[in-house]
Amino acid sequence: MSTTTVVHLLRHGEVHNPYGILYGRLPEFHLSDNGSRMAELAAEWFTGRDVAALYSSPLDRAEETAQPVADEFGVAVRLDERLIEAGNTFQGMTLSRRSVRDPRVLRRVYNPFRPSWGEPYSQIVTRMVDVIKVVRKEAWGREAVCVSHQLPIWMARRAAEKKRLWHRPDRRQCKLASVTSLTFEDQKLVSVGYAEPAADLYRRQGPLVPGA
Repeated sequence: MSTTTVVHLLRHGEVHNPYGILYGRLPEFHLSDNGSRMAELAAEWFTGRDVAALYSSPLDRAEETAQPVADEFGVAVRLDERLIEAGNTFQGMTLSRRSVRDPRVLRRVYNPFRPSWGEPYSQIVTRMVDVIKVVRKEAWGREAVCVSHQLPIWMARRAAEKKRLWHRPDRRQCKLASVTSLTFEDQKLVSVGYAEPAADLYRRQGPLVPGA
């Protein structure tokens, strides 16, 4: 008989970012009040599940999203650099539609397939797969939660579904506090699921700036 293990990839909640900065890996970007509520709703979504391990990106917004899950299940949050946001050369900038005419932007966007402005998609997949394997082994026969960021989660999902890695960022299915669930039978991936525990809070938000 095979053993079922589920690894859930939880995206962090909304960030307090009034100036619309592309914050990337910058420190001191914390959850907004709405984002904290999103984290609570995500933790509630896991209620009744057999969560045995909890990992998080070391960035503030991810740790803060992980804490309600830790409180719910009485497990420690283990920080892992492999879950961190994707590297991005636009980090710290404020971008708009007019930015496409900015020479500082144009010289970085010559290759959307790698991409030229940030951490290679293939490199993101490698580190995400590595940590998923570790977490799956630790939670063998049970469930685990990994708190990460939109692009790393989306890359892990596209790799799991054997799809090409380059994509349109505006078509990622990975909203704030969403859960992408990878179900394994022994070591074989058998399904990919997706849920939005905090969907009721999305309509309260104004325009948001992603981390990468």
